Amino acid sequence: MKLTTIELAHLNHRLENAAPDTILNEIVDIFGLNMSFASSLGFEDQIITHYIARFNPGIRIFTLDTGRLFPETYDLIDRTKARYKTDIEIFFPEREATENMVNKHGINLFYESIENRKLCCKVRKTQSLKRALNGLDAWITGLRREQSVTRQNMQIVEFDEVNQLYKVNPLLNWTEENVRIFVQENNIPYNLLHDTGFPSIGCQPCTRAITEGEDVRAGRWWWEMPDQKECGLHK
Repeated sequence: MKLTTIELAHLNHRLENAAPDTILNEIVDIFGLNMSFASSLGFEDQIITHYIARFNPGIRIFTLDTGRLFPETYDLIDRTKARYKTDIEIFFPEREATENMVNKHGINLFYESIENRKLCCKVRKTQSLKRALNGLDAWITGLRREQSVTRQNMQIVEFDEVNQLYKVNPLLNWTEENVRIFVQENNIPYNLLHDTGFPSIGCQPCTRAITEGEDVRAGRWWWEMPDQKECGLHK
């Protein structure tokens, strides 16, 4: 289903202050269940998994395993599946493309240049995402405007030109405080690295803990400028 520009604007106006379960229900009414939730297993994604398990268990959940994740992230996958009695489909990078990249550029190529880092993200993440989204009408993310300067102009529902489907961001207007309070009050399982200075968690070689006063995304690709800190999943 393709929404007109006016329909999309009206939908976003109606959902601007809506709770995540209301947003998910509205999106299911529009697109049915031909959608998926892409979880990176961060605080925000765990909240959306919580809402899906309670209100829309028919929505499929998947995550991308780049092959370079933290052990704590893998542990969280098992704990989340046990808590919510739900499946989390895992997509891996294509073997041949990964081997070619590593053999040509080295195992830690991403430290050498932005071009190499983006290549690594493409092979390990964005190509896997395209396979996961193939044939869908919409995908759900845990993005928030407050997270990054690159996310300030996002909408709750927007058309993803890169992947040619709709992107739904139910927590877009939530603050960091909103997120942490909700996780605590609902006893939601989370990555234990969050307790040791990791507000944003990606691949192990590309993520570090931050210090007090730093931006929440400062620990992701910390050697790059803030306006370049996207992996290509959310252009």
